[in-house]
Amino acid sequence: MRKIVVWMRVSLDGVMQAPSGPEEDPIENFSYGGWTVPYSLGNTFDEVMSVPFDLLLGRKTYDVFAAYWPKQGPSSVSTPFNKATKYLVSHHPPKPKWEKTILIDRDVVAKLKKLKQQDSPMLQVYGSSVLIQTLLEYDLVDELWLNTYPVTLGKGKRLFGEGTIPAAFELIKSETLPSGIIVASYKRSGDIRTGTLA
Repeated sequence: MRKIVVWMRVSLDGVMQAPSGPEEDPIENFSYGGWTVPYSLGNTFDEVMSVPFDLLLGRKTYDVFAAYWPKQGPSSVSTPFNKATKYLVSHHPPKPKWEKTILIDRDVVAKLKKLKQQDSPMLQVYGSSVLIQTLLEYDLVDELWLNTYPVTLGKGKRLFGEGTIPAAFELIKSETLPSGIIVASYKRSGDIRTGTLA
């Protein structure tokens, strides 16, 4: 059975929008595009790329990736991205722009559940803010690999938005980088438990 893993860069207040540059996603006049650039992730991303994976992407992220990564020479990121099978979730099917692209355009939740039953590499999710809400709503996220940056942005698309359900996660790995980024991995671990201090 394969896992769905969300890898995300987020601000302290949970914003995930346009981490890499001003033109990446300026919707709703978001003016802080590129907010992660001044901070170093060190070798963290290379480690993520070193495990076998396929990609699960929403339409906007797919379009950004497909316009960029196939044109890049071999590297620790471009090589595994280009090698991976890309599962594109979209209601508006494009002509596939990237080799090894499989479109998921109907019965998305059922098809994702079926994908998870396969004996194949994990499905890594990047960006894809709309898709992530569906994954959270239907409890399809197995692990969250979060990189939390020491900034607050006040506005923008948030990782935990309308799709978020009550859920418990277990911390399985954490590290604080010299740049101030907290790298933490969580796995889904059942229901919320409550108690009282009284």
